Amino acid sequence: MKNISIAIDGPAGAGKSTVSRAVAERLGFVYIDTGAMYRAVGLAALNHGFDTTRAELIVPMLETTDVDIRHEAGGQKVFLNGEDITNKIRTPEVSVAASDVSAIPQVRLKLVELQRALAASRSVVMDGRDIGTYVLPNAEIKIFLTASPEERARRRFEELTQKGVKTDYESVRRDMEYRDANDSSREFAPLRPAEDSVTIDTTEITQEQSIDCIYNFIIEKIQGR
Repeated sequence: MKNISIAIDGPAGAGKSTVSRAVAERLGFVYIDTGAMYRAVGLAALNHGFDTTRAELIVPMLETTDVDIRHEAGGQKVFLNGEDITNKIRTPEVSVAASDVSAIPQVRLKLVELQRALAASRSVVMDGRDIGTYVLPNAEIKIFLTASPEERARRRFEELTQKGVKTDYESVRRDMEYRDANDSSREFAPLRPAEDSVTIDTTEITQEQSIDCIYNFIIEKIQGR
């Protein structure tokens, strides 16, 4: 059977990672969280004490920044220069840093090369901001997953609280507004639905309902090919 690429894009807090991971598991596909790669670069910049909006600092850093995605028994692991940083990249500070560095073309070019290589030899569910429009423009199935800004902020706040991250709803909402504006307005590969994508709004449905909805949609598309 020919490898199949599924692209799931959408704004911060839309539930892409959770839904994509669950759908990939049901399908028996490999899940690739591209946002984790940008978080890794953002964390690297923070570790250096850099202003994450300054390309003149970030671009030279890329020469000594190695990001790797590995799939192990416990799921996807993210490595930065050989260190497992999977549990270090979900803080609000790293989220903002990831959005900043993702606006730098050289960062995107470096990571897109890795993302395309990962998708070339296997069936994948890949989520991010520009998968269907730029990373995998020929993906067989493209979904744009979204929800209202208020609902996305509420979900992210609950997620962070459950992980023991100290924050408050208003801070999360402000960070999300910043990321939405940053991701949508960048000149290189901005966040937007692909012309041939299907938009699914999950504001009024639960996480499990979202997973079922997208899984069933994908199965119908695959069977109809």
